[in-house]
Amino acid sequence: HIGDTEEIAKRTNALIVTTVEIADFFETKHLRTHGMQMGGKHIFEFGEIKMTQAIHGSSYEIDGKLTTLGLAAGIIFHSEGKTIYHAGDTALFSDMKLIGQYRPLDVAFLPIGDNFTMGPEDAALAAGYLQAKNVVPIHYDTFPLIEQDPIAFCRKLPGEQGKFLEVGKILEI
Repeated sequence: HIGDTEEIAKRTNALIVTTVEIADFFETKHLRTHGMQMGGKHIFEFGEIKMTQAIHGSSYEIDGKLTTLGLAAGIIFHSEGKTIYHAGDTALFSDMKLIGQYRPLDVAFLPIGDNFTMGPEDAALAAGYLQAKNVVPIHYDTFPLIEQDPIAFCRKLPGEQGKFLEVGKILEI
């Protein structure tokens, strides 16, 4: 999602790390960017980012027209000895098994909304593929079509793997 990216980057001078196409879009707005593609890895001063595939569309409205902005992506972020996988809006895909083998994951953020992303059942399968210590459900309840019960999802996962986070809460890893 592009969401508040432009506003935050303007206010903080943050580096926007994203796909090449979205980086090009933000460069036209004179923002700091670093474009990447699937499978690429780069070491920044704040940590390492490896870009992964995500299976869904990627478009944005520009000047009243819906514009395709390249492939969708997820990321593996490694810093200070911890590794986080953010799947983005995605369907379940079998190569998630490889993501889990790349480096042990401390946290995986997985969509559970269904209809536009994988739902709770597929996210539970993804959690098994990834073998992350903690799994946080994301991309649900934004509107009625993707209403889900994140606590019920967390209960489906083994042990204490599922972590429901209320807005503004922090997960210590």
